Amino acid sequence: MNVTLDHVYEEYNRYMYHLCLKLTRNQTEAEDLMQEVWLKVVRYETNVKDVDHLKAWLTTICMNTFRDRYRKNVRISKHVMNQPETLDVPVLDLVPSETLSSEDLLEKSDLSQMVRDKISELDSIYQTTVMYFYVHQYSLIEIAEIMKVSIGTVKSRLFRAKQRLKEMLIADSAITDYIPA
Repeated sequence: MNVTLDHVYEEYNRYMYHLCLKLTRNQTEAEDLMQEVWLKVVRYETNVKDVDHLKAWLTTICMNTFRDRYRKNVRISKHVMNQPETLDVPVLDLVPSETLSSEDLLEKSDLSQMVRDKISELDSIYQTTVMYFYVHQYSLIEIAEIMKVSIGTVKSRLFRAKQRLKEMLIADSAITDYIPA
């Protein structure tokens, strides 16, 4: 490390640690994040002398690194959710298949039938608007012309229909089996 990076580290070390701690809310994770951030700073040390606002630059690196870690963890958790730490399966078995299993197809079919049933319980004006937009894939302008209302009215009806549908789905105990906890 040259003198410039030593100076940057001494001046911003505490600030960066507190920022990492605030983002992760976990001391171990904060230390790991901070290490990644400083590795990136060292990797791009040639850019340090060109930076006008060093604190903002470091903050941006920290925030982006945190976001990247979060996205990576979310991607991993989708495929390895609720798995024991020592897996007895090859890593390639964890890669999702392009085709759905028969169990997934049945679940998807059941869920779509439940949603269709709930849509049919909506008031006719909301049901029609939802069908035009999501099933027939008409634009807002086309729906407004067909229904002879303004675009704002179409937007309001879609919003209200989605809210009502959400309430109906949450209230239905049969659907809670399909919603992950």
